[in-house]
Amino acid sequence: MGKLYKTVVFLFFLTLNLYAGNSGSPLMGWNSFDSYGSEINKKEVWDNLYVFIDKLKPFGYEYFVLDAGWYRYPDKEPAVDEYGRYIPSDFLFPGGFNDIIEYAHSHGVKFGLHLMRGIPRNVVKHDLPIKGTKYTAKDIVNLSDTCSWSNSMYGVDMSKPGAQEYYNSVFELLAEWGVDFVKYDDIVHKPEEITAVVKALARTGRDIKLSISPGDDVNASFLDIYKKTNMVRITRDIWDLQEDIDITFEKWEKMQLYANCGFWFDMDMIPFGHIRLNYPLEHEKNNVTRGYERMDNFTIAQKRTFLTQRALAASPLFMSGSLVSSPNFVFELITDRNMIECNQNGVTGNLIYRLSDYGNKFDVWSTPHKKNKNEGWIGIFNRSEYMNRIRICKEKLGMVDEKKYLIYDIWGKRYIKDADEFMFDIQARDVLFIYYKIREYE
Repeated sequence: MGKLYKTVVFLFFLTLNLYAGNSGSPLMGWNSFDSYGSEINKKEVWDNLYVFIDKLKPFGYEYFVLDAGWYRYPDKEPAVDEYGRYIPSDFLFPGGFNDIIEYAHSHGVKFGLHLMRGIPRNVVKHDLPIKGTKYTAKDIVNLSDTCSWSNSMYGVDMSKPGAQEYYNSVFELLAEWGVDFVKYDDIVHKPEEITAVVKALARTGRDIKLSISPGDDVNASFLDIYKKTNMVRITRDIWDLQEDIDITFEKWEKMQLYANCGFWFDMDMIPFGHIRLNYPLEHEKNNVTRGYERMDNFTIAQKRTFLTQRALAASPLFMSGSLVSSPNFVFELITDRNMIECNQNGVTGNLIYRLSDYGNKFDVWSTPHKKNKNEGWIGIFNRSEYMNRIRICKEKLGMVDEKKYLIYDIWGKRYIKDADEFMFDIQARDVLFIYYKIREYE
């Protein structure tokens, strides 16, 4: 009896540890960046919001997010208020966001915005006051702290009086507008400013989800601070390139040790369908990553691999192609109920087996069901450029030899006959995405 008791206690704490961390499910939504960059306007927002409500909201997509540039003008400084806080540009958003936010909320949709870390450079130039204090922008700015890929902001020196108050004032304004989600950029490597943002968010009393990026500088030593956020980017910007799929695998494998510990691993947005709408071919010929206006370059196999990564890793699902002009096939993929069920299970899977010989390269990732130990999901990824066959036993799939299973091929929409050993032919860069469940009765 004593041995049984010890076993039960051990399994209890093992389970508690496995599923500790971020409760609930990964966030789902749409972000404007891959389709409209930093130039989206009010009409484009309305057009996409209508489609979002019609095609994505019924499947659990909840957050409608405007990325960078909503405060910009083509020929003058960005729009700020008297306290140096970004406000909507009346060039892009005449009348502001109030009508959009009210309409979104009335349809159960939550509204989000992108912000850059720090304080706008034009605010420092004009030395605007910080709300509720005797300090001004020049009292808190760190002129030597700049972003390598944006010239819009300076860092904030959090040791200076007025610094926390500035961030407080920013979130106070966002809460007044009814914002539900903030993507804070250029901040994963700045723990002091992440902490300032978290404190400012808490003061609002509003449930505002916090996503931090980009992923190039993600640092495991900041784990305790990351736990105070909702989403942490673990990759660079991800586009419709095979190398970006490979990078995502690398980052997932590297970060799996820190999974399920309080925040979602963000593998970046889904660049499917019609992207880069505001960048015609002649506008930006030399930027091969972001590129010009196009339907995405992914094959069907790559799309399945891309989504299976995010499902098994419990990465937030944020579609970023145009909702207005992307093909129906894209919507069929991103609203697949079995894929979403795996993602919303909310457990980050692990690499359990790798086969690499004679030009073959297969990775097997497994994600357990968070409530039922007898079921879960498996991804068998063909990482090579050619169709290959894999012969694999139950043990290497994380299954129990003596058990009988119901096995379902999610993308193929078919059942797979149970066996002691399986043989699968998988297309180049494709994946066999499996749901499994132990049969309780024979």
